[in-house]
Amino acid sequence: MTEDPPFSIGIEEEYLLVDAETHRLTDAPEALMEAATEALGDQVAPEFLRCQIEVGTKVCETITDAREDLSHLRRTIARLAGEFGLRPIAAACHPTADWADQTTQDKDRYRALKKDLQGVGRRMLICGMHVHVGIPDEDARIDLMNQFKYFLPHLLALSASSPFWQGKDSGLASYRIGVFDNLPRTGLPPRLESWGDYRRSVDTIVASGIIEDASKIWWDLRPSANFPTLETRICDVIPRLSHTLSIAATIQCVHRMLWRLKCQNQRWRIYENFLIDENRWRAQRYGTEKGLIDLGRGAVVPFPELIGELVALISDDARALGCLDEVEALRDIVADGNSATRQRAVFSAARDDGASEPEALSAVVAALADEFTQDT
Repeated sequence: MTEDPPFSIGIEEEYLLVDAETHRLTDAPEALMEAATEALGDQVAPEFLRCQIEVGTKVCETITDAREDLSHLRRTIARLAGEFGLRPIAAACHPTADWADQTTQDKDRYRALKKDLQGVGRRMLICGMHVHVGIPDEDARIDLMNQFKYFLPHLLALSASSPFWQGKDSGLASYRIGVFDNLPRTGLPPRLESWGDYRRSVDTIVASGIIEDASKIWWDLRPSANFPTLETRICDVIPRLSHTLSIAATIQCVHRMLWRLKCQNQRWRIYENFLIDENRWRAQRYGTEKGLIDLGRGAVVPFPELIGELVALISDDARALGCLDEVEALRDIVADGNSATRQRAVFSAARDDGASEPEALSAVVAALADEFTQDT
């Protein structure tokens, strides 16, 4: 029998840097990046735009390990940014910034991306969270990917943190995902039969010279190009660390649940992307405030009920992985509102207190900056 996967976990987050006084988006000074690299080594890196910074945990055996590592990363970035009059925010979009005003990193990789992606690349003023789960067996990675994508809309709804775009309420919970979808090779992964099937498809594009390797496959869920993991990429980056860890723990536990079914000669039903995409849109549009379609029942189910069922479904796996508290805290995200809901509440409260629209949006950024280290 195939050995059980380790279900190890790694979390990558992208942050935006804002002026501590004006709350406007600001490029990272070279000295800040040098200080961050000195403090964090290869766990920190510049991103496509100079106003962004990316961090990644080490390979963590448990969510407790991930909490310790990611707390350290967030505290360090916040401390170093503060030395330059900046504050980091973990939000998928800055509420007021204009993408046309941003500058890209002057590095070969980013210059090539800018040339290749043109207009859709220049609009990429967005930040996400990626969660890796260790699945060494290659065919198992593809099998679990086919089943796991059912849960991607749930994760997007929980993580949504980008209701505002260029100073206006977009009407969406996650504006980011719509921007990202303009890129090639994005969205839900196709249904694949095996690792060989996946490699043949990717190698066809690589052999044509269009992309150099599988790292340019940007699906919502993909086999990592560099690690023996499945990488969940659909989530907006999340302002509060505790919510990040709850969602990461859920991703880890769903993988274990699907593996457990596999070991019992069972599996999660695989639905067509057409149906999952409908839930993906509902998550993008409404976040946690409206339900998703329960594809087994064929009916829209309120989000609190869906999350209650999900928590029950993976509770045994959460106990085994030592993250039951984090998984059960999903109910708190639903009850208190995801970031999109909280941002709109801050904006509305500021407006009710007499603030102008720009002042209310500035209050949203200040609240996001405060949340960055709230749970660290």
